[in-house]
Amino acid sequence: MYNDQDPVLEQLRSLCLALPGAEVHESHGRPTFRTKKTFAIYGGMEKGGSLSSLQYPQAVLVKVDPHGAGRLLEEERFFVPAYWGPSGWIGVNLALPPVDWEEVAELVEDSYRLTAPKTLVAKLEER
Repeated sequence: MYNDQDPVLEQLRSLCLALPGAEVHESHGRPTFRTKKTFAIYGGMEKGGSLSSLQYPQAVLVKVDPHGAGRLLEEERFFVPAYWGPSGWIGVNLALPPVDWEEVAELVEDSYRLTAPKTLVAKLEER
């Protein structure tokens, strides 16, 4: 479901693994970044009509503050991912140029803060 040599994945991996205690694991055929809980997933899909879905092989799924999700979803590159969306996650299509990696880093860090143990978030704050 993904190419381990994908430069987009390599950039995302670099961002995610720079966070305290972060690890990468494959789950359901996709790289997932986690501490005790998942904070980012590479690749996703959006449910379309009755049996169809839109695939986003170069995307990152992140947990967001529910108050900020509506604003993000107004932009074309953001989507509500199948299965994860109802739990407060959004997807960012990284195949739409230009990718703002600073924004992606902020979204990943925000997701990390919402899911990581307090001790790891404190280590992040110490930086």
